[in-house]
Amino acid sequence: MHLGIDIGGTKTDAVVVDTTGRIRARHRRPSGRGGDAVVGAALESARTACADAGVRPDEVTVGIGTPGAVVDGIVTHAVNLGVDSLDLASEFGAGWGGRPLVDNDVNVAALGAWTLTGGPGRSMAYLNLGTGLAAGLVLDGKVWRGARGAAGEIGHISVDPAGPVGSDGLPGGLETYASGSGLALQWGVDGATAADVVEAAAAGDARAREICGRAYYGLASCVRVLVLTLDVDEVVVGGGMTAWGEDLIHGATSILDAWAGASPFLASLQLAERMRPLGLDLPVAAVGAAMLGGGRG
Repeated sequence: MHLGIDIGGTKTDAVVVDTTGRIRARHRRPSGRGGDAVVGAALESARTACADAGVRPDEVTVGIGTPGAVVDGIVTHAVNLGVDSLDLASEFGAGWGGRPLVDNDVNVAALGAWTLTGGPGRSMAYLNLGTGLAAGLVLDGKVWRGARGAAGEIGHISVDPAGPVGSDGLPGGLETYASGSGLALQWGVDGATAADVVEAAAAGDARAREICGRAYYGLASCVRVLVLTLDVDEVVVGGGMTAWGEDLIHGATSILDAWAGASPFLASLQLAERMRPLGLDLPVAAVGAAMLGGGRG
């Protein structure tokens, strides 16, 4: 059996799964803020999930997904957890009795999405549209991290040098176009969220509709970039922005279809058909963390 823990900015989600990724138990609780609280919440969620599954801690492998940069189990720059640097593998291991494998949350979500959505022979990009924007890549059944761990950081690709400037100081970045923080940044209203922009667009606000149009273009561009660079079988779209619903997918599909109509080569790639939305209720990051701990990825 495998235990997976997804540490998020607001909640910590722990699951116990079998070797196929089938969930046997799940427990969620608020995440802590600061190193000690983060580790404490992860340990409590893990213990409860194991108890609910009827397994002892020494009967499961352990994997953890977390925001921030991860090298050798050490997490840095996890701003939404209040963590500058935390040796998560060692600190959790001390309380658990065994050292877990730890990776970035988008990478483990990619592994979880790959596990839950079908055939083992597929290559896949998991495109996470949340507060930020990045992709996790699964090639030949393994997460591809790149030479310096930056594979999939496509949010920093600029698609319009005259576009709105993002938080990274670059104009027209994909993260600015199609992430929750990017929509809120473009809207420019203190305390506003991406949902406020979508609501204003639905009510007919011209500027909000323009921002939403950029989001459709941004999602379509992400799919195009991922397929053209890696030729993955499919791009699975997940993250909080998918709560927007069918309008987001339909808007991006219309742009992909227009590109296909203009380019026989792009038409041959069937970009729209290779984009697949993922249900919000699937705990892909926790399942992926469990698979990581079990030797996948």
